Order: sequence, then structure tokens, then C-alpha cells
Amino acid sequence: MPKYYDEVDAVLRALADPTRRAVVERLAVSPAVVSELAEPFAMTLPSFVQHLGVLEDAGVIVSEKQGRVRTVSLRPGALDVLQLWLGEQRTPAEHQADRLGIHLARATQKEN
Repeated sequence: MPKYYDEVDAVLRALADPTRRAVVERLAVSPAVVSELAEPFAMTLPSFVQHLGVLEDAGVIVSEKQGRVRTVSLRPGALDVLQLWLGEQRTPAEHQADRLGIHLARATQKEN
């Protein structure tokens, strides 16, 4: 098992929650301060900050505090590990589909 699987697991767990996915979608546009990010969600600020903690622990986001303001942004390349993993999964599936297509083509030729 490749060693990056732990990172894949952490990112997938972090993105399993709709609130955290919405945060990632928002941060894909631009960095934001925590209070601004929390506004659209019907939850207390401490609860929202826990969601940010999960994303930060998974390496999806980074935060920087300047004075009393904490700015959050996506970590560059944070989702690359998912693209790598998905690409590896797609290849075997595509090969199976290719083999099925060849098999069906041969079966059709034999019938004709």
C-alpha cells in the first residue's frame, strides 16, 4: 500500500462533511477570515472553528493569524493527492472497460 494512502484517507475524511466541502469551495475563490467564512453556517463560531481544525489537520487548509484576525486559505496542492489516487483507480477500470469492449466486438463479429 503506497505511503500516501494515509494522506488520502485524511483528506477524504475531512471532505466527507458538507460544511467542510462548502468551506473548501469558498476558499477556492480566495482566502478569507474565519468570521467571514462562518457567516453562512447556522452554528456557533467554536463549532465552526472545529471544522476548520479538521481541514487544517488533514492539510487541506492553512491559517495565518495577524493580530486578532485569522485568515484561512487552501494549501497549494492540497487536493493533488486525491487526483493521483483517482487517476490510479481510473486506469484499471478503463482497462476493464477496454477488455469488455474488445470481447463484445469479437462476440458480435462471430455472430455475423
